[in-house]
Amino acid sequence: MDYNFLLDTKTSAQWQKTGTKKRSGVAVPLFSIYSEKSTGIGEFRDLKKLIDWCTGTGFSIIQLLPLNDTGYDYAPYNAVSSFALDPMYLTLSKLKNVNINKYREKTEKLKSEFPVTAERVNYGIKDAKLKLLKEIYLSLPQKKNRDFEKYVFENKYWINDYALYKAIKEISGGKEWEDWSEGFKNKKDEVLKEFKKKYIDKINFFFWVQWQAYEQFRKVKDYAKKRSIKIMGDIPLLVSRDSAEVWANQGYFNLDLSSGAPPDLYFAKGQRWGMPPYNLNVIGEDKYKYFGKRLVYAENFYDMFRIDHFVGLLRIWTIRLAEPEENAGLNGKFDPENEHLWESNARKILDVLVNSSAMLPCAEDLGTVPDVSYKILLEYGIPGIDIQRWKKHWGGDYEFIKPEDFRANSISSVSTHDSSFFPGWWKFEAGSIDEMLFLRLCENLNIPEENYKSLFVENKNNHGRLIWKDDVRSVEYLLNTLGRSWDEIFEIVNLYLESSGEKNKYLKYLYGENPDTGEINSALIRKNLEKINETKSIFSIQQIFEFLYLDENYLEKNAEWNYRINTPGLISESNWSLKMPFSLEDLKSSEINTTIKEINKKTVRYYSS
Repeated sequence: MDYNFLLDTKTSAQWQKTGTKKRSGVAVPLFSIYSEKSTGIGEFRDLKKLIDWCTGTGFSIIQLLPLNDTGYDYAPYNAVSSFALDPMYLTLSKLKNVNINKYREKTEKLKSEFPVTAERVNYGIKDAKLKLLKEIYLSLPQKKNRDFEKYVFENKYWINDYALYKAIKEISGGKEWEDWSEGFKNKKDEVLKEFKKKYIDKINFFFWVQWQAYEQFRKVKDYAKKRSIKIMGDIPLLVSRDSAEVWANQGYFNLDLSSGAPPDLYFAKGQRWGMPPYNLNVIGEDKYKYFGKRLVYAENFYDMFRIDHFVGLLRIWTIRLAEPEENAGLNGKFDPENEHLWESNARKILDVLVNSSAMLPCAEDLGTVPDVSYKILLEYGIPGIDIQRWKKHWGGDYEFIKPEDFRANSISSVSTHDSSFFPGWWKFEAGSIDEMLFLRLCENLNIPEENYKSLFVENKNNHGRLIWKDDVRSVEYLLNTLGRSWDEIFEIVNLYLESSGEKNKYLKYLYGENPDTGEINSALIRKNLEKINETKSIFSIQQIFEFLYLDENYLEKNAEWNYRINTPGLISESNWSLKMPFSLEDLKSSEINTTIKEINKKTVRYYSS
């Protein structure tokens, strides 16, 4: 496959820098990995060991989850700043211009209180690190630091508001900015001026922490460049309602609305995220510089960037704040409602993104995707994302599409951070439908329970999924059981056609006309990873956990329903806390590395520096 057509797109300059060769990569939440020297959580420094592992296995892309400063829920897509990095990822022993030996006893105590070997992340490490960082900062000699001062000056567009927001929030006992006193809430000049005089040390502390994070992370990019590894950052389209950007630029946002997603096959009620949608008319008057500035700063750390919720550039699903939260995204609407405006919306912002940075943009174009989205991505030369289990002949025979039919301008993936991993999907979801969605459809159609109860396997622990019984072998059987015509229940018929016999269809996709038995083992995992790497997609990037399943022992222990990075719509301590059960040092010596290397070579994605 010749990918040189990408050199004739609007991202031609970015592709010339990146190259138009097929690559493979690994998607990694930094909080999920750690080294033997880490303190409580994965750190910027640990990415160097991950880079070394990639070099040895033939990967050439590392895709990271957002590393922005998180709020109370530690969700990376609900950050309090779209610029600032999270200080919990700092390596204390590598602080610039600091004699850390004076604090060795305290850093060792942190390591013992927050062991990295714990099964899940203990986010108490963030406050603990910040407490020690503040002690270190206040003990530093008060002298000129040109590098530090230069950093603050060059980033004044965002860092002044960020540091002020963080300091006021601290003084206000952690309250959201909408609950601050009037002077702070509405940024009254005289109030803020007085606050800066009184709390200059607090403000400067947040400057200093961001400078330290900048220094550590940019060195990771330099290290990766020397080893021909590309780092892809994740740039969330939206930002937390309680964030520095929303507080400082309230006119940029529609504060009476929440963003979300409409109902679909996977979320019966849709989704309500809480982040305010943009007021693009106001941002447009400012020539969209807010979006461009974000990329200028991100380029210090990344070679590529992922636009989260790309379709939100065209239009975004909005829900009134007065809408009961239990309705999630059911009663929302697209903004703008006029479809004729969607394409121009996206082009205006994309032009700014493409022209603001040398980083190659990639797009997360999942969910309810309008056709114009595919047209725009192709024209701009931006890879979208093709998820293996969702690539079917929709509305036809619902067979899985062949690897050669994936989009050339795409990233092919087995799973996402918001989905189950392959073993979880295979064991609990393949061949099933969402129970809530099915019941809502039956309720709307006045179909009584006695009509549909016999269709599904009785299972008390079905995790919200309904599994068809073996005797439900045709649409005619389904129609007769429910007592309705095809036209009346076409949505239920589509659910049946999409899910019925799904495992057999998948095995046929993997093995051809003589499918394997479908037993979940490391051989099936390998076959699936080979198949996703065989796609026409220019990039194949998989969650790091998908590769760990090549180890039979790991597979046996970690294929439970809830073994995943995030479950959207669920508030749980298990979200955003999943960790590898061993260090990066152990990963580098793992037996699976030989298999990964063979897969990358066999599928012509192996990259050697």
